[in-house]
Amino acid sequence: MNLYEHTIVARQDTSPAQVKQLNEKYSKIIEKNDGEIVQTEDWGLLNLAYVIKKNKKGIYMHFKIKGSGKIIEELEKSEIIDKNLLRYITVRVKKFDLEAKYFSKKEEYEKKEYKKDYNRD
Repeated sequence: MNLYEHTIVARQDTSPAQVKQLNEKYSKIIEKNDGEIVQTEDWGLLNLAYVIKKNKKGIYMHFKIKGSGKIIEELEKSEIIDKNLLRYITVRVKKFDLEAKYFSKKEEYEKKEYKKDYNRD
């Protein structure tokens, strides 16, 4: 079994209900092809580096998937024809980093011990 990290960028005007439907749709495709979703993260609305199809922002969703390459083929087949998606990317990894939250809110970041003490005497 291979390990994959799969990120989807949806249009900025996608409603929360549609985002939930997208998440369920792609989760079902993964499970139908004998894959396992290890973790799902909703990164929310983020700025894009450049304008894509007249959108300056996008809603990011991230999946950590365990399965075969057939799963990725099926995902990408359905993502090509989906009008709500701007971009998608799949990366094969050796192991998952399940602890790091790269897009957590600032308050959560300050609560944890990630913050360093820069006050040196």
